[in-house]
Amino acid sequence: MLSSLDLLTANDTKGVHAPSYYAATANRQTHYPALEGDVRCDVCIVGGGYTGLSSALYLAERGYDVVLLEAHRVGWGASGRNGGQVGSGQRMDQTVLERRHGRSHAKLLWDLAEDSKKAVTDLIATHDIACDYTPGVLHADHRKSFVAESMEYVEHLRLTYGYDKIRFVDGDEMSAMVGSPAYHGGSLDMGAGHLHPLNFALGIAGAAEAKGARIFEETTVLSYEGGDTVTVKSQYGTVQAKHLVLGCNGYLGRLDRKTAAHVMPINNFVIATEPFSEDEAKALIRDNVAVADSKFVINYFRLSADRRLLFGGGENYGYRFPEDIKAFVRRPMLEIYPQLADARIDYGWGGTLAITPKRMPYFAHLAPNVVTATGYSGHGVATATLAGKVIAEAIDGTATRFDVFEKLNVPAFPGGDRLRFPLLVLAMTWFSLRDRLGF
Repeated sequence: MLSSLDLLTANDTKGVHAPSYYAATANRQTHYPALEGDVRCDVCIVGGGYTGLSSALYLAERGYDVVLLEAHRVGWGASGRNGGQVGSGQRMDQTVLERRHGRSHAKLLWDLAEDSKKAVTDLIATHDIACDYTPGVLHADHRKSFVAESMEYVEHLRLTYGYDKIRFVDGDEMSAMVGSPAYHGGSLDMGAGHLHPLNFALGIAGAAEAKGARIFEETTVLSYEGGDTVTVKSQYGTVQAKHLVLGCNGYLGRLDRKTAAHVMPINNFVIATEPFSEDEAKALIRDNVAVADSKFVINYFRLSADRRLLFGGGENYGYRFPEDIKAFVRRPMLEIYPQLADARIDYGWGGTLAITPKRMPYFAHLAPNVVTATGYSGHGVATATLAGKVIAEAIDGTATRFDVFEKLNVPAFPGGDRLRFPLLVLAMTWFSLRDRLGF
């Protein structure tokens, strides 16, 4: 059960990155010290992923004295293990957000999503982050019945939001672009893209450090006490800060029970094949775009800079990783690419992310000087990067953009954090059944 399982240590070696393709091709290894003794600062940040790192960078740029605490290594969690897709919009379609929140709020959310992609590309350009950023995300429909809806959605984005970087893709073109008979149409978004997620995280860390942020690794936060001055306790020392930022996402545990009630940790798994020749790679993904399909239990895949297929997928009904991740993900890969039956799998790894009941991120003021941002629901590369920027704005006195997210009023899961594990099993069973039955 989750109540007795520490996701920071359940599936991984402390202080060591997962055995991923990303870790094997990282630009550098970080060796920040562990926190020892007592320190003071303006802002203490818990979590060394995109949310925490970008918060540290943007706050340091504004002149704040920042301390960031990471239980393992910078980029150790989902920020260094994910599929690397930088998507447009929010996790839910704009049409869904319009129904839920009205056209004006949906437009604010769209604008924030556009800002989030720009935040990613601006950071890459400004700080010369080598992370193989490549334009293009292809959304692939695995059911014929979904194709008409994809066409309508493309037109909706173009007409309602003026977004002209997306176009409809029919079945014949989709087969040529993906090199698989599994899909029947979809859309190509050239305003989106993909990157090496760990190198992106490491680049933000380096930029934050250069601006004066103090980063501590292998420092597990045990608890915090609120007040005008927040006291954050770790195993070897404490931090006293005027403000606290929680950027823990799927690895929050019970550090904050209110936040934990709004997010459910889930595991995702990725494999990396052997490198392919240029012709072999083009036969898989012709234009080197990332691909995300329409399944509820989604398949997502792309080519690496050295022409490996990085493929994410597979259904998981608990919090322990499968014993053989390579075999676990190879099965859904072969459903899309049966021609890869003899391809060697060089890497296989898992990671934990966080989802919310409405698949929209949970931003909240837990106290006047304590904020949390989490629950990106698989859409975190861009959104979590922007989160740091809007958190910095809020701490600096301008909460306008933070409020757009906070006003979503993301509900808690029934039963809070106590019933998340049985809910996970029920949800994954239902969603996988829908995929198999074609709903």
